[in-house]
Amino acid sequence: MSRVCELTGKGPMTGNNVSHANNKTRRRFLPNLNDVSLQSEALGRAFKFRISAAALRTVDHRGGLDQFLAKAKDSELSPNALKVKKAIAKSSDTAEALS
Repeated sequence: MSRVCELTGKGPMTGNNVSHANNKTRRRFLPNLNDVSLQSEALGRAFKFRISAAALRTVDHRGGLDQFLAKAKDSELSPNALKVKKAIAKSSDTAEALS
């Protein structure tokens, strides 16, 4: 399973462990990923994602999954998240057409 956030594209970074003797060895900094279910108000159902803790805070800050995906860049989203974004856009388009 890849260590990449499905909503922000945040992945592992590399750096050095530095000892007291100033020896440097390579290491990886992994993102803090969590399995969460996020509710879509437009579609009326929940979706499961593997996202970073920072992304979860951002989703809450922007007011939910629908608003987050509306502002998100397509290049950062996973294929699963892109499908959800397009379904939400399609749902809002049909809602506007009916009113």
